[in-house]
Amino acid sequence: MLGGYNPDMGKNLEEHRKRTQKNRIQGNKAVILAEARKAEHIENENKQLKLDFEFGSKEIPEEEVPFNDLYDWKETRFAGIFPYLIVLINKNQWVKLIASHFGTAYKIFFVFLLMVARNVKSIEQLKNVNQKEAGLILGFKKLPNVKGIWKWFYSACILRRSASLCKTFFRNQICCGLVNVFVWFSGGHFLPYSGKEKVHPGYYTQRKMMIPGQTNQVTCDITGRIVDFEIQEGKGDLKSHIVALKQEWEEELGEIPIMVFDREGYGGDFFNNLIDNQIPFVTWEKHIDSKKLKEIDDEKYTESFKLNGKEYKVFEGEKEFVIEENEIKKTIKLRRIYLWNISSNRRTCCLSWDAGKGLNTVQCAEIILSRWGASENTFKHIKDRHPYHYHPGFETEKSENQLITNPEIKNIEKEIKVVKKQIDKKHKENSQAEEQLNKNGSRRENSKKARLESEIKELEASCKQLLEKKKELPEKVDVSSLEDYRNFKKIDNEGKNLFDFVTASVWNARKELTDWLFCHYPNKNEYVDLFYAITECHGVKSESERVIVRLEPLQQASRRKAQEQLCKRLNALGAQLPTGKLLQIEVGTAPNMKKLTN
Repeated sequence: MLGGYNPDMGKNLEEHRKRTQKNRIQGNKAVILAEARKAEHIENENKQLKLDFEFGSKEIPEEEVPFNDLYDWKETRFAGIFPYLIVLINKNQWVKLIASHFGTAYKIFFVFLLMVARNVKSIEQLKNVNQKEAGLILGFKKLPNVKGIWKWFYSACILRRSASLCKTFFRNQICCGLVNVFVWFSGGHFLPYSGKEKVHPGYYTQRKMMIPGQTNQVTCDITGRIVDFEIQEGKGDLKSHIVALKQEWEEELGEIPIMVFDREGYGGDFFNNLIDNQIPFVTWEKHIDSKKLKEIDDEKYTESFKLNGKEYKVFEGEKEFVIEENEIKKTIKLRRIYLWNISSNRRTCCLSWDAGKGLNTVQCAEIILSRWGASENTFKHIKDRHPYHYHPGFETEKSENQLITNPEIKNIEKEIKVVKKQIDKKHKENSQAEEQLNKNGSRRENSKKARLESEIKELEASCKQLLEKKKELPEKVDVSSLEDYRNFKKIDNEGKNLFDFVTASVWNARKELTDWLFCHYPNKNEYVDLFYAITECHGVKSESERVIVRLEPLQQASRRKAQEQLCKRLNALGAQLPTGKLLQIEVGTAPNMKKLTN
């Protein structure tokens, strides 16, 4: 009987309760359970903090290695993400790289791989994913619930190794020839922040306004593969990012790539800095007089070429910049490329300095015109197909940058604006007032016109004083020195860096896979969609020496043949897990698969 009730002792419930009172739980059951969970959470955190893992020195226990279990064919709707895993393991030694940095905390990266490949927008949305089927294709028995996945996430973040992981990944790409190193395209892409903390604002081009957030400075090669990224506070600093790229990768590169960027990097001082650092570049010219360009004789455009189905004509000139360096004026000359788009009848200019690489006029024009396809389109498609903006874990800390525009300057500018309006009003009244003369022909000092002129002089003197006061004030002040101002917070990007590392990995693998697929299905309008159709297919089997994934065949013969050839090419890579287990993929009808039940 529950609670130790015994019928032989009688039927009086009060007597029974008195005798078993010490055996029952005292107090509120919900409070007791909450305290027990809190104690368990603290214990788990302490265990994780005590990890003393040296890179590459600690192996993953055998029972936690992915695809360690053996089983016959099982159905899973996520089998189509297997091509990504094969390419990443073969080209980037992806599992070894992650395990060497994070040990048993590697599992969250496999979850991120699933999220990025299948466009799952957040960890919370994983509650809509079949846990057994998702875990099966990632090499686990089953994915944990959302709370368990967050534990995996924080166990990786607490190690603070995202910077080292990303740097190693980017270095391997450069040294192994996985990215182009002749031309690099850099640009800032805004990441909006909707939390409660006060963070630095940046310019959000889609809404055309300044809002709180960060800027992801991303560098791509000519093919659209991601070479490097850096998340900066607020609107970011593209100029410092470009110079830092040269300093970061100079040893691996040998010869610095041509840096291509938009008008955000325009300026004589920055161009001079690039020349001093021997960084070749091509960029758009800013503040162009379109009327003068239209007046240029058509015959001056001597060279012509075609790009992306459009006809262009070009010719070359020079542009000088006068800058001040150590209080000495200096003149630098850049190549000025005049561009005429024949198809749209529009004219513009770009600027270049090639550091002696010997680029001709047409090459400079083609490089800057390739920026949209190589850089901007990359992020357009990433946002459409993958959760690019997702930021797991919005923790904040006090920002080192607490400078803001001096609020006193804003107040003085308002006063100056009011005074200038009054001056304009007085000038208008003065122009309409008639001159009043005395009988002897002299001017009347108490006339309306004389009074207005006196008032104008006073207002102009006041405006001059305000302008001088404004010059004396510092442009920026530390917000901590002001009253009624909150300090700026800095968003912790450890989790975002880990997620973007997986996003960059998947995107570059996707570029590799679609290039291979195009060889077997040369239709520029459909081959990318065909690839994503292939990644939506089913079925996995784990043996002692290999893991086999079977994809359902596509219906159209030409598409199915391309699917089969892609799988053959992936099998030829011979991708293996660190344990030596081979990863293979094939196309065929579904065998008698066991349906997974929760």
